[in-house]
Amino acid sequence: MQDTSVVDTQIHKISSLAGYQQSLNHLLVDSVNNGASIGFIAPLTRAQADHYWYSIECDLLNDSRELFVITEGSEVIGAVQLSLCQKANGAHRGEVEKLIVHSQYQGQGFAKQLMHTLEKSALQQQLKLLVLDTRLGDIASLLYEKLGYIEAGEIPQFALSSSGELQSTVLFYKLLK
Repeated sequence: MQDTSVVDTQIHKISSLAGYQQSLNHLLVDSVNNGASIGFIAPLTRAQADHYWYSIECDLLNDSRELFVITEGSEVIGAVQLSLCQKANGAHRGEVEKLIVHSQYQGQGFAKQLMHTLEKSALQQQLKLLVLDTRLGDIASLLYEKLGYIEAGEIPQFALSSSGELQSTVLFYKLLK
């Protein structure tokens, strides 16, 4: 009897959304509508997701952003972005953005795999510093700490929740070696 709980996945760095748009929309809508605090208010519509990914496509084309996806077959089940600083005095740093894993695949180590891939790419580009923020109390904070990110501080009333509450965010950084 074959173990059906094992998921056959691959991680890709994609430079165009061609062939991924619908799957990325599904991932983003699932994440936001299941409570992820990643810049959107639930309920997120497909049209809003389309608009967002269109703006990301522009960043991918001008090399100011990298997008890593983890797929099962042709379906994107997770993603993370590395935003590359465009300032002359910030070319050594990048920002981790939108680490998301589909709700049906959470808790299986995919976020960790995506982060390792992103960090490897950052090192290959000779980046020295990664920064990110996450909502205070999010489970993602535990992952970031396990991966060696250091909490730099907290900003109160940073983001509006879907229920209309202002929530704090926690800033993290990691010096790459």
